Amino acid sequence: MILEIVTPEATLLQSEVELVSVPGINGEFQMLNNHAPIVSLLVEGSVVFKGDNVKIEEEFESKFTSNKNEYTLPIKSGTIEMKENKVIILAD
Repeated sequence: MILEIVTPEATLLQSEVELVSVPGINGEFQMLNNHAPIVSLLVEGSVVFKGDNVKIEEEFESKFTSNKNEYTLPIKSGTIEMKENKVIILAD
């Protein structure tokens, strides 16, 4: 699936991933390939995603922490939409 992370400053990421985990308003949840469509608010926490071929532009690498093929981005709040195997996160 495609993950796109957008902030008010820039699009931080647009890459193929295998799993996305986010801090939803009712608790953390994750999405895998072909997940049902969903829209949710996000709270302060971390967006965690995994993938073998994740491509992060050099200018934004410092915003993410990584451990092997798992990446983490701290957020203050946001929204998420999953539709047609594409996840869009609008984050602060």
